[in-house]
Amino acid sequence: MLTDDDVRGLPISEFAFPGPLRDQLVAAILDGSKTSTTALLWEYEAEGSPLPVVGEREAVIDSDGAPVCITEVTAVEVVPLGEVGLAHAIDEGEGYETVAAWRAGHEEFYASDDYQAEYSALTGGSHFAPVDTTPAVLTRFRVVAR
Repeated sequence: MLTDDDVRGLPISEFAFPGPLRDQLVAAILDGSKTSTTALLWEYEAEGSPLPVVGEREAVIDSDGAPVCITEVTAVEVVPLGEVGLAHAIDEGEGYETVAAWRAGHEEFYASDDYQAEYSALTGGSHFAPVDTTPAVLTRFRVVAR
């Protein structure tokens, strides 16, 4: 079990929003089926956050905000959303078997009320809809502590 000392000073890694999807993603990280994730570049820019760096460690939290593991970034790549490949889609651990299914799942997430509210709060924009050229940050990671 992780202690406060284990995660002190580490950046927090949140997957999706608290609730069923986050719980599913955290479970996939813990069982080893999720070893990659996707964020959109605008999210980093709007928050003024640096992109992940290979070797960086983060504390993954669950829906209750409790740390469940520490991950280490193993690769980072920025690509247009339309160029995300099958290996990345599969390694997200959500059961996607095609890039089209991965894209549809992500577009559903981007259209969600929670995501749209975050977009509006961070950018002042009224609506976000991704296109093939939208820059995506593809991050690969491994669990180093539980």
